[in-house]
Amino acid sequence: MSIAFGDAFLPNAQAIDKEHLWHPYTSMIDPLPTYPVVAAAGVELTLADGRRLIDGMSSWWAAIHGYNHPQLNAAAHQQIDQMAHVMFGGITHPPAVALADRLVKITPAPLRRVFIADSGSISIEVAIKMAVQYWQARKETAKTELLTIRGGYHGDTFAAMSVCDPVNGMHHLFKNTLIPQRFVARPETTFEQPWDDTDIAELAQQLARHHQSIAAVVLEPIVQGAGGMRFYHSQYLREVRQLCDRYDVLLIADEIATGFGRSGKLFACEHAAISPDIMCVGKALTGGYMTLAATLTTDDVALTISRGEGGGALMHGPTFMGNPLACAVAVAAIDTLMGSDWQSRVAAIEQQLCTELLPLKQLQSVADVRVLGAIGVVEMRENIDVASAQQQFVEAGVWIRPFGRLLYIMPPYIINAEQLSRLTQAMADYANDVIE
Repeated sequence: MSIAFGDAFLPNAQAIDKEHLWHPYTSMIDPLPTYPVVAAAGVELTLADGRRLIDGMSSWWAAIHGYNHPQLNAAAHQQIDQMAHVMFGGITHPPAVALADRLVKITPAPLRRVFIADSGSISIEVAIKMAVQYWQARKETAKTELLTIRGGYHGDTFAAMSVCDPVNGMHHLFKNTLIPQRFVARPETTFEQPWDDTDIAELAQQLARHHQSIAAVVLEPIVQGAGGMRFYHSQYLREVRQLCDRYDVLLIADEIATGFGRSGKLFACEHAAISPDIMCVGKALTGGYMTLAATLTTDDVALTISRGEGGGALMHGPTFMGNPLACAVAVAAIDTLMGSDWQSRVAAIEQQLCTELLPLKQLQSVADVRVLGAIGVVEMRENIDVASAQQQFVEAGVWIRPFGRLLYIMPPYIINAEQLSRLTQAMADYANDVIE
């Protein structure tokens, strides 16, 4: 395979990268190594030296259809020939209209109003603004606080950081600059265990005592992602919905990582058969092609805000809101998903992950193994040396990016059984090597 860009430019590119590019969650003095990717197709990433890696991360959980997908490519090519971008203020366009139509049809029925955002973090910011403005419009101005569960992750912007785990999250450096929020213990009843009523007690107490000041409960439904890759019981989510209704508090569901089938349901809220007042989606929305997210809400929230002071405008309006190119690809990504047998694919991935990963629980080096939908997690007893682990995985021909004590994969849905076994075998090899 000819890789002209890599062959001609790679040595200088790597030097420029190390000197000037600041990669996520790494130092510029002693940065984690980077691996030069020059192409991607199907479930494989191609390095500049020609090696191909099976991608177990779906590019941070987004590329559910794999890479270089013909239907998504065609949508991007067609749209870019018409217009790549136009401001959304005072203008609408077919891709945005089509995307809103798709989202309203596939999300829970009460969610009928769509705000198209730039990224997952921004969709959380928008959701928080919606919640606060809603209560302002209802003249209940004391309701400005957010209640959430520990172990969560909602993004890297400031309002989103304020509801991430305050102790074990990635944002402890900013604790003195973030708006204080209310936190309760994370649910301990796992997805498959019998429900324990005591799990919801602290959240119920907080709402009973402080609902007059709480605007919304914010949580990741069923799957806590980057905060710990934990799967909790669906009854917890049902109880939260009931408590929010009882105490007149909004419920914000962060479906950025879980949306579009990752947990085995189209949206994780479906495990509990509930609908939030506000839902955030992102990541897989465009099949991983480009950044885009959306915040959906109910008629009640949208119309109440719209009757409020200041002309009823929701106070957010990013420059690239409703980007036509991203919207067109998102429509194609949704159509590709809904036109496929994604449920069977995710179920097959789940079954294979259970078969090949659950036996690792017996290893001394492993604290726990968890599987739900197309998510497989091996929690080690000790923190993982990311640089050395990643080198081992690349040498094994796979791309896995661990963090903390967590070794996990969230592969594209199009992965075949042999490719998935390559990923799980690499995880097993790593876990066994730690024992040695």
